Parts: sequence; structure tokens; C-alpha cells
Amino acid sequence: MKKLTTSTLRIIGGQWKRRTISFLAIEGLRPTPDRVRETLFNWLQFDIQGKHCLDLFAGSGALGLEALSRGATSCLFCEKHAAQAKHLGEQCLHLGKPNTVKMGDSLSLLPQLVPQCFDIVFIDPPYALKLWAASCQLLVEHQLISTNSVVYLEADCDWQSLGLTGQWQCLKSTKAGTVQGFLAHYRPLEDN
Repeated sequence: MKKLTTSTLRIIGGQWKRRTISFLAIEGLRPTPDRVRETLFNWLQFDIQGKHCLDLFAGSGALGLEALSRGATSCLFCEKHAAQAKHLGEQCLHLGKPNTVKMGDSLSLLPQLVPQCFDIVFIDPPYALKLWAASCQLLVEHQLISTNSVVYLEADCDWQSLGLTGQWQCLKSTKAGTVQGFLAHYRPLEDN
């Protein structure tokens, strides 16, 4: 079996600022670019303290680790690739955040997270799988978010192409090359 090599990235801000974290160089694993991460966490800077986060398609863990570095109380990471999930778990343990990684298919793991409710959710799936709408639907269906929660979606397409229902509203957006990021929230239909 071929040994996986590692790559690194740096935490941009917070208590672990400039700290290098490693991740396995797995085909298709692409951490959120620094410029997009910086914009996202500038948006969240006054809202991240004490929040409970979910990094749904964790990969390198860049988004969740950045959130923890900037004062989030917790972050649960979901990662399908067993070796990367183990590696991410080791990174979290090293940073003093043990038992925060769940290994498995993210969409299958969501129902198992009930009755938790997350303040901030990061959704950055493999673009080709187009899992944005399914992920958001499951968050709502299993009441894993509230009307005060915000969801960050990262994609290679525009907001309309994500396939979300009309209850989802885009609050802010950014673009760096082919990467597009959206900060959104869910507003249920009012009962008449």
C-alpha cells in the first residue's frame, strides 16, 4: 500500500495564528484558500466566540480549526476518508481538542448528530458531487440548525446553482478564482 504524503497549511488568526497544521495529500482534498478563509472569518469575527460549529466535509479541517482558533467553543469534524479522519483527529488532540472527529459519509452521519444544534456549519463538499442542497435539507430536517445559525457553503458555481430552497438566503458572498463562498441562513416559512 502506498504511503500517503502530507501537505501543510497555516491557521490565519486567533490563538493558533501562524501555526502549521498538516493533512494528507489525498486526491481531491483541497483546503479552502487563505484569501477565502480570511474573508469568511472577517464576516464571523464578532459572532464566533462561544459558538458550536460543524465542519461537515472536513478534509484538512482548515475551517473548523480556524473557528476553534478564533474562539469557537467546539467544532465537530465529519470526514469520510479514514486515514485523513485519523490524521485530523491526531491534529485536534495535539491542539487540545480531542474526540471531535467522526469518520464516515457526512450525509449519513448527520442523523446521528441529533439532538445537537450548531451555531455555524461549514459545508465544503467535493464540488463534483453537488451535495450542497442535500446537506442543507438534512440540517433542517434533523433540526441541527436554528433560525439563528449561519451556514457557510463553498462551491465552484454561483448561488442559484446550489439548488437550495427559497427559505435559504445568501447573506454574503466572496470569490477567489473558481472558488465561491456564501454565508447563508435558513428562514422557515411562516405558518398562517
